[in-house]
Amino acid sequence: MNVVAGPFQQGEGAAGAPVLQVRNVETFYGAVMAIRGVSLEVHRGRIVTILGANGAGKTTLLKTISGVMDPEKGQILLNGEEIQGIEPDEIVRRGVAHVPEGREVFPFLSVEENLRMGAFTRSDDGVGADLEMVYAYFPILRERFRQQAGYLSGGQQQMLAIGRGLMTRPKILLLDEPSLGLSPILVQEIFDIIRRLNSEQDVTMMLVEQNAKVALNTAHHGYVMEVGRIVMSGTTAQLLDSEDIKEFYLGVTGETQRGQKRWKRRKTWR
Repeated sequence: MNVVAGPFQQGEGAAGAPVLQVRNVETFYGAVMAIRGVSLEVHRGRIVTILGANGAGKTTLLKTISGVMDPEKGQILLNGEEIQGIEPDEIVRRGVAHVPEGREVFPFLSVEENLRMGAFTRSDDGVGADLEMVYAYFPILRERFRQQAGYLSGGQQQMLAIGRGLMTRPKILLLDEPSLGLSPILVQEIFDIIRRLNSEQDVTMMLVEQNAKVALNTAHHGYVMEVGRIVMSGTTAQLLDSEDIKEFYLGVTGETQRGQKRWKRRKTWR
């Protein structure tokens, strides 16, 4: 299906300009430092992925950007304006939409009511057009627009959560583990739509995803987090070519000259 230019296309700022800048951010859970001096950028019209094992700090980073958690140190800039420490609803109004891990739809509301909840911060008259655009990308949601969200399948709930995020008309969409708990076929379907939203509607995204292969094949640029720090960054082509990424994130093992697997090789960024 071909989708023409629609209301999600962003008209503000120069193409390729930084939409999001994170500068030396530190975030704590109690006395534990979960984010340790993280700095990164997401440019307009691009998809940036954050790779890392469980506990690396990826979800904490997204929560810090969206205002769910406050950083103890550092700056977070949206189109050059600081947003750290601002209430989450105001950060949504400024253009940051967060699709959390586990989807978190409103189970007793209908599909359409969930989508319209995504537009609760808006006062413009374009909500109906945006709703039609979401239905164009996720036809199953149109078919089930009256159904309670709690009765949708996991994949359909993930589509609904992404659609709800799009209804805020975001400057940047934060996606936390969109493949979690889904079958390979559904993962492929959802990531195909993510790519289309980026290419056809110019939706800027930050993607946290443990499925490194699908993340690197979707994004333009990537960062690797370990124990709250950024330990590696580059274009996704560069990361796919990295021996560390191949071995520790893609499961590709090489052999030494003696024919032994290199399972004990240390990561070069340590």
